[in-house]
Amino acid sequence: MNAFELLRLALSRLRTSRLRAALTMLGVVIGVASVVALVGVGQGTTANITNRLASLGTNLLTVSPSGGADSLTLEDAEAIAELDGVAAVAPELQTSASVAVGTKSTTVSIVGTSAQYARVRAYDVWQGTFLTDAAVERGLRVAVLGATTASDLGLDASAVGSAVSIGGLPFQVIGILQPKGGAGFNNPDEQVLVPLAVVQKYFVSGDAIRTIGVSVASEDRMTELTDAITALLRERHELGATDTADFSVFNQTQLLDAASSISATLTLLLGGIASISLIVGGIGIMNIMLVSVRERTREIGIRKAVGARGRDILLQFLIEALTLSLLGGVIGIVVGLGVSALIGQLAGWGLQIAPSTVAAAVGFSLLVGVVFGVWPARQAARLDPITALRYE
Repeated sequence: MNAFELLRLALSRLRTSRLRAALTMLGVVIGVASVVALVGVGQGTTANITNRLASLGTNLLTVSPSGGADSLTLEDAEAIAELDGVAAVAPELQTSASVAVGTKSTTVSIVGTSAQYARVRAYDVWQGTFLTDAAVERGLRVAVLGATTASDLGLDASAVGSAVSIGGLPFQVIGILQPKGGAGFNNPDEQVLVPLAVVQKYFVSGDAIRTIGVSVASEDRMTELTDAITALLRERHELGATDTADFSVFNQTQLLDAASSISATLTLLLGGIASISLIVGGIGIMNIMLVSVRERTREIGIRKAVGARGRDILLQFLIEALTLSLLGGVIGIVVGLGVSALIGQLAGWGLQIAPSTVAAAVGFSLLVGVVFGVWPARQAARLDPITALRYE
């Protein structure tokens, strides 16, 4: 008997006991759907983290003070800009303040920086212009609004050239940024960019700056520039060989690799946990197939009496188990993709699942059918035809 005929027999048998087949497949459906949905969530989280880190800037190094010290100055940023391989440098000083237009107001981050900030942090201007070197050097009260901030204030393209109040002081809007996408704390679209000197004069006392963003000309030189900046700042801050640095240099590539590694581990863990339910579904298939063998003992005896070989019986029951697991797997994949798409829609990253994950889910469901279908099939194949014919 060929494989096609065996498949036809398996489908015919399943149609005669639809409820039992449906309940048996349910365990596989839940298992596969759980694996696909949770792995999809893990992959979506990874993609979201990767996109968020990439949106922070191109080949970005971030220099920050450590140990609570106000150790970074504008002169440090100017010295870093002189290093070979540095494409752009943007010192940053951040605070928060109320921004108001008419009756509308919102509290957002106010970032004092330089004209290089857009290049370092990979921002594009939607309307108007970005901060200019002249405006930064003269400390003019001009502002560039993040996309969400402009939206919250009810401002559109016509707002360029108008005035807004920041912390009670009038500022001229010279530009509105393209949205980057983000949510929660430190949303890149919920901020206002102004010249660094303005923040130091009106909002934050002292000459220290919060961070220095450094855009490296080539990704190949990220590690080299990290070491060069570390050596430069240690020398400028007069730190000895054994002294603890009062600053930290964060490499965006290393952060991205670490985040991707953690997300991949989390995805694997979620998939492993969900696989437990798939194994439970496989046990359900084995249980039903053993019951089926007992119920069809006389049928097996008749088939053997008319010339069916042991391997024919083995293949018949094995294909029935494979059909159950494969049908359950396909339904589970559809359900899992739907759940993953729904979660992705709510979370904002859409459907993020690799084709290899779907292929692995199909393969795993087939493996479950083989592993948990072999023993019942062998039990059926080993039945003695005389004993089987006498079975009532």
